[in-house]
Amino acid sequence: MYRFEVHHVKKPLEGTVDISGAKNAVLAVMAAALLADGVSEITNVPHLKDMKTMSDVLRVIGCHISGEAHVLKIDTRQADHLEAPYELVKTMRASFYVLGPLVARFGRCRVSLPGGCAWGPRPVDLHLKGLEALGAKITLTRGYVEATCEGRLPGGNFNFPISSVGATVNVLMAATLAKGTSVLQNAALEPEIDNLVDFLVSMGAKIQGRGTRTLTVQGVESLRPGKCFTIPDRIEAGTFLCGAAITRGCVKVNRIIPEHIASTLDAFREMGCKVDVGADWAQVDARGLELKPISISTLPFPGFPTDMQAPLMATLVSVPGNSRLAGHGSSGACSSHCRRRKHCPPRIPPGPRLRGL
Repeated sequence: MYRFEVHHVKKPLEGTVDISGAKNAVLAVMAAALLADGVSEITNVPHLKDMKTMSDVLRVIGCHISGEAHVLKIDTRQADHLEAPYELVKTMRASFYVLGPLVARFGRCRVSLPGGCAWGPRPVDLHLKGLEALGAKITLTRGYVEATCEGRLPGGNFNFPISSVGATVNVLMAATLAKGTSVLQNAALEPEIDNLVDFLVSMGAKIQGRGTRTLTVQGVESLRPGKCFTIPDRIEAGTFLCGAAITRGCVKVNRIIPEHIASTLDAFREMGCKVDVGADWAQVDARGLELKPISISTLPFPGFPTDMQAPLMATLVSVPGNSRLAGHGSSGACSSHCRRRKHCPPRIPPGPRLRGL
């Protein structure tokens, strides 16, 4: 087990930092590369373990993965082993993203049900129901999902009963190679979806409704390899800014899209921090300020992101008074007894108490 030792902070956190590419955006784009025959390129890739895990999944399928610093090249010309094994998928839920591209391009695949990750129960029912709406035949056998179709997927319409980034990713990718036109309603609005749409369009996909709840996809017979620049990681940016608030310091984050962290910046403003924003940067200054408690609920984008719940809670522990954090994330991602709350024991010595656990 890994252990981090954090020594007492004796001075405020101050400085400037460039933000990395968004992990969740890269994982979706890596899976989407399977839709085409050839070499796709992704830039601004963060150096994280999840990148290696997804690379390992693609290698098992038959892809060749190469690249240099922050650049990833995925060669799918030898992708012919249409199975993602439990040993890999269990370590990262996003590995399940290969299901849609594989059944859409090859007409069959076998993917383990996802596991691992301490982010609570996220059933894949929406992924499967969405693919079924496009014409895929889905069977569950000994912990594996087997998806098949005769020729190309027919295409179809699907209304997501709740906003789900993962299900939107999987169903959207599959729809790009369907025979007919597919309409996806109540699709997720997260920036990672827009990044994926841009990549798919660069591959030749015909998608309308980018940035809206309704995506209309006119299926094409084949796609070409594409190129993608990864959007900045809004969660990384928010976490660094929390460091400024919790230590009463001043931090500027560069290479961001401010609109992507608008709800996070609003939380800092409500706490009493001084917030400045530029075209591609934001700064939180808490030096010498008496911060105020706040009440906030996590919501799908453009609401306050569920993944910012943990760093914001750590920040609010340092703020006098009673703050309230409520989880209302999509896909059941933050239920009242969810493991996502492992970051908050009932009492953090010597004083703050966390209620509602």
